[in-house]
Amino acid sequence: MNHFTAAAGMMILVAMTPVVAAPCQFLMPIGGDGSTTVTKRVDRPKISPLRMALGRTNWNTDFAVTQPHRRYKLFFTAQSTEQANYPIQAYLKFSDGSNLQVVNESMKPPLGKGAMFGPFTAPEGKAVSQVNFKIGASNDPGASGFSYRISVQGCR
Repeated sequence: MNHFTAAAGMMILVAMTPVVAAPCQFLMPIGGDGSTTVTKRVDRPKISPLRMALGRTNWNTDFAVTQPHRRYKLFFTAQSTEQANYPIQAYLKFSDGSNLQVVNESMKPPLGKGAMFGPFTAPEGKAVSQVNFKIGASNDPGASGFSYRISVQGCR
């Protein structure tokens, strides 16, 4: 076999190799218990006389991005037996301190149902450092007391 034939054979092998879909991995929540899925209950905020939320709520959950990913998928599942209206926001947070809102909607799914949001990509030149889920809002106190599960995947 001469060099030309061997090189041509290598080209055919490379061309016939199937393309494998980019793998995804679940991201770890910051301050979590080691699980990639977070289960929470929407806490009622303390409301000021001006109808503003006071103090800390448990509405925000950040997921750490420890390696670069091309896309991010966010998962939400209702856990309450009653149908609840869930105000949902999500953000890609960047290493330069800026962020991009990628979800801003309200859902009323039945128990065990929800949605996948995305996949989302970061703008050119931006490095994602965290993905933030915010479930709950001071303008929708009716969402208080309802439970949910969330998780985030980073995909190459």
